Amino acid sequence: FSPGNMGLLDPATSDGRVIFFLPWEKMTIAGTTDSPTDVTSHPIPTEEDINFILSEVRNYLSADVEVRRGDVLAAWSGIRPLVTDPSSKDTQSISRNHVVSISESGLVTIAGGKWTTYRAMAQDTIDAAIQAHDLKAGSSKTIGLQLQGAENWSPTLYIRLVQDYGLESEVAQHLASTYGGKAFEVAKIAQVTGKRWPVVGKRLVSEFPYIEAEVVYGVKEYARTAVDMISRRTRLAFLNVQAAEEALPRIVDIMGRELNWSEQKKKEELEAAKKFLYYEMGYKVKSDQLTDRSEISLGPSDIERYKKRFHMFDKDKKGFITILDVQRVLESISMQIAENTLHDILSEVDLNKNGQVELNEFLQV
Repeated sequence: FSPGNMGLLDPATSDGRVIFFLPWEKMTIAGTTDSPTDVTSHPIPTEEDINFILSEVRNYLSADVEVRRGDVLAAWSGIRPLVTDPSSKDTQSISRNHVVSISESGLVTIAGGKWTTYRAMAQDTIDAAIQAHDLKAGSSKTIGLQLQGAENWSPTLYIRLVQDYGLESEVAQHLASTYGGKAFEVAKIAQVTGKRWPVVGKRLVSEFPYIEAEVVYGVKEYARTAVDMISRRTRLAFLNVQAAEEALPRIVDIMGRELNWSEQKKKEELEAAKKFLYYEMGYKVKSDQLTDRSEISLGPSDIERYKKRFHMFDKDKKGFITILDVQRVLESISMQIAENTLHDILSEVDLNKNGQVELNEFLQV
C-alpha cells in the first residue's frame, strides 16, 4: 500500500482530523482518530474508528488498489493524557504538548507529552530546574547522543551476520537495523536450526524475521512479561495480532525457562498477553465484526459436526484454514482440484478477506 521510502500526511480530511500513511516494518501504518474516552487499563479501538481511517485512506490510492477490512492486521488504541497549564490565564485551555511548571516551593513538574518527544521533554524539565534553582550546568550533551549499538553500525553490517553466523539475509537485516552493533550478541545465542540453511536463527513465526534468540536477549535486557516481548522487544503485536498469538506459547516457554517461571506463572503470562491482543491490539473488534455479521442457523449437534470437519482441515490447530490445508486433505482422499479453482473457492469463503478461513466463516458456509 505504500512505497518503502515515502510517507503521506494530510491534515485536511473530511472532518478535520489528520490522516497519515506511513511505511513501517514492510507494512503500512494508517491513522489516526482522536476522541474523548473514559480512563481504562484496556483502551479498545472501535470499528467506527477503523472504518473512518479506511474510508479516508481510499482517497489517496490508485483505483486499482482496494483497501478491505481484512487488510487490517492489527488496530491499536491508547490513551493520551492532555494537561491544563496551571500558570495559564485561560483555565479551560488544554494542551496537547507537555507542560513544565514550578510550584511556590520550587518543585519542578512535567506533565502531558508523548513518547516521541521524550528527549525534548527531559531537556525542558532540566532547563527549568537550572533556571529556578540557579544551578550550574553546561549545554545539553544528549542531542546527538547515539543509542546503544549505534557506534558499530553500518549499512552493510548485516552481511557479516550472514557470513559469520549463517543467518537468513532477512533476519540479519532485521537484527542489524534493530540492535546495531549489538546484533552480534543476539546472533551468538541463536540456536542451530538443523537445516542446511539457515544455519542458526529459528523464527518465532514464519512470515516475520523475529527469532527465538531475541526472546533470550530481551530477558537479559530486563524484559519480564510476554506483553513486553510481543509489543516492545519485537513488534509482532503491532504488525499482526494472529501472528503474535501464534508465537505466544513459544515466547512464554522461552521466558519461563530463562526466568524459572512456574506452570501457573506461564499460564498467567499467556492469558495476560492474549487479553492485551484482544483489547489493545484490535482482536476484539475483528471478532465482533465477524460475529455481528453471522447468520448461522445451525443446531448444537450440527455445529459440533462441522467443528470436527474444520479441525480435520486445521491439523496444526492454527485456528484457521489455508489453501495448503485444503490441498493436503484433498490429496489424502485422492481428489484433485486445480489450484486456481481452489483459490476462487477459498476467496468466496474468506468473508473478511484476510487469506484465511476461520471457524466462524466455515460455519456460515
